[in-house]
Amino acid sequence: MVNKSMKISSLKVFLPILVLLLSTACKMAYQSMDFDEKNLPARPNYSESKSWAVLPGKYPLVLQNNDKIKNEKKAHVFYIYPTLLTDKKIKDWNADVWTPLIRQGVFKTALKYQASAWLSAGDLYVPFYRQAHYRIFEKPYSKAGEPAWEIAYQDVKNAFQYYLKHFNRGKPIIIASHSQGSMHAKRLIKEFFDQKPLQNQLVAAYLIGTRILPDQFESIHPLESPNAVGGFVSWNAYKMDKLPKNYANWYQGGVTTNPISWDTQRNSKVIDHKGVLSEDLKIYPQSLKVKVTDGLLWTTLPQIPGRFFFSLIQNYHFADINLFWKDIEENAVARVNAWYQKISYEER
Repeated sequence: MVNKSMKISSLKVFLPILVLLLSTACKMAYQSMDFDEKNLPARPNYSESKSWAVLPGKYPLVLQNNDKIKNEKKAHVFYIYPTLLTDKKIKDWNADVWTPLIRQGVFKTALKYQASAWLSAGDLYVPFYRQAHYRIFEKPYSKAGEPAWEIAYQDVKNAFQYYLKHFNRGKPIIIASHSQGSMHAKRLIKEFFDQKPLQNQLVAAYLIGTRILPDQFESIHPLESPNAVGGFVSWNAYKMDKLPKNYANWYQGGVTTNPISWDTQRNSKVIDHKGVLSEDLKIYPQSLKVKVTDGLLWTTLPQIPGRFFFSLIQNYHFADINLFWKDIEENAVARVNAWYQKISYEER
């Protein structure tokens, strides 16, 4: 087994999901216990700012030096972060959002290296939510953890309902998410946007890091041009020409967007790649190319510092957003502008 600390040191930009991938390669069993509602951490109260990781005017330190937060935007971004509760020694089924460990994980990883990709496109809203522990994705824990999953979604739903009632005021909305966050976002879109009036306010849903089927929704469809609005994009990044063991159950059949061309092109050129966001917070453009296959976005080895350790990994899930950070930033801005152009045309 490759030295774990070496990998994390070189690729710490790419979230605790990398730690998760490494730890699950080992054979230590998860600590677990029966789900008990009495042991749940206190629920967030979204009328209080402390239940939000980000609100306009309440940006954490990791984002405060970013010039993009200074001006009010024409759109809103509701971002749902991925699974950060991964420690096998933790018996809890749901994250305690009041602990410094959980909060700092959201600030220093999910916000700094993921949510920041949408800062240019809209004012950012990020609720803390009691995410389910990663063990929920592993047998034999999945069934026992179903109530924990529901707790996590209900937090996300409550936060979104509060956002709609008190913050939105008719602004166009981007839904941005990754991994567990995208799984909750999928349900949120079904409940609030699909065949609902709110779809008219949807710029795009970036449902990254989970499988979304082409017919997942009734009226929310895959976006197949860079300026299309009202639908969704999705991908799961994986090493070029490799297939995961769980390919059929977790990936095959899913919508795979090309996050470089944002259209139906199945291949890209290195010259068209806008850029990876790396550990040093620098953008490395023209670093990779992709190939769209059934349910997977095959990606070449990115030409960035630490790429040697990337070569030892096949699953790029931990970097689904970072690899295309600049591409996402520019595309989100373009879609917001396209949404306003569409509204202006319809009002003529």
